[in-house]
Amino acid sequence: MKTIVVKIGTSSLTQATGQIAIATIASLVETLSNLRSQGHRVVLVSSGAVGVGCVRLNLAERPRKMALKQAVAAVGQGRLMRIYDDLFSSLGQPIAQILLTRRELMERNSYVNASNTFSELLDLGVIPIVNENDTIATDELKFGDNDTLSALVASLIHADWLFLLTDVDKLYSADPRVEPNAKPIDLVAKEEFNQLQVDAGGSGSSWGTGGMATKLAAARIATSSGVTMVITQGRQPQNIIKILQGKALGTRFEPQSQTDNARKRWIAYGLIPMGKLYLDAGAVRAIAKNGKSLLSAGITRVEGEFASSDAVQLCNENGEEVARGLVNYSHLEIAQIKGLRSDQISSILGYAGAETVVHRNNLVIKDVFGV
Repeated sequence: MKTIVVKIGTSSLTQATGQIAIATIASLVETLSNLRSQGHRVVLVSSGAVGVGCVRLNLAERPRKMALKQAVAAVGQGRLMRIYDDLFSSLGQPIAQILLTRRELMERNSYVNASNTFSELLDLGVIPIVNENDTIATDELKFGDNDTLSALVASLIHADWLFLLTDVDKLYSADPRVEPNAKPIDLVAKEEFNQLQVDAGGSGSSWGTGGMATKLAAARIATSSGVTMVITQGRQPQNIIKILQGKALGTRFEPQSQTDNARKRWIAYGLIPMGKLYLDAGAVRAIAKNGKSLLSAGITRVEGEFASSDAVQLCNENGEEVARGLVNYSHLEIAQIKGLRSDQISSILGYAGAETVVHRNNLVIKDVFGV
């Protein structure tokens, strides 16, 4: 039994005219129901709410104004779920709707609760259908695209596979629609990811928000969580079963070595860094090579505004991120104690605080989460 996350993009769910591609959705529903009947645990991350809403409201293009986009998403989400429910019900497969914003993954209790909800639904044999809650999401707390959302969900539920169904059959060295000499890439081995040379281009279709760049970002998150990810043709969802049977279709990304610490996965993938701390060479070596906590003495500069317990990026003196973690002090406090010994903190701040700025239990090294 495998836990499988399938993400389908707007370009696969709709035709060039913006109308719903019913045949594709029907094939997707049949494929996922088939996987469930084989005993697999299945989650669907579905784009399309805004695109379907645009068609429903006879809008010629995707809205750019946030309030209008949220209103259109509210119209489209209900229509999209009605289609899914009708098709899945015809095969006797129960589904559930889960709408997420980044906020649910940023707060630890909500993150754990979301994980538990997914687990219960999957134990019940339900296929959760996930989308970003465009109706209430703010720019600061958006996932940005459902490629990222699907990778975060795959990490959250400890999935074995993540399939990104898109408008190309696999990853190419450049966009094959504009570069005829683009070379197909069948496999990205775990040691090859950081050396991967791809012209990822810009965004996807006029109705969607993604593109190949977001899929590579999703691959980094997913594979760093121990998930095997595949990019494959969205108009042929049945390829998922063939790939699981060993067929070489699409582009497969091998999983990286990953931490089994759920809290550190949350820090790595669930949180949005609110600022940066710049470290001297000794501090970088201590946290990245020797597994130490971050002390105030190793901090040279503070950037951004954040509170105690917020996530921050830990960077070397060249600005390259080496880790991220949860701070024990605010940006104002760290600005006062940076470069000082830990035994000087209480006299500077006027109270006895933590000896560490970021404790090693709340710190994740770049090699672990691959950002």
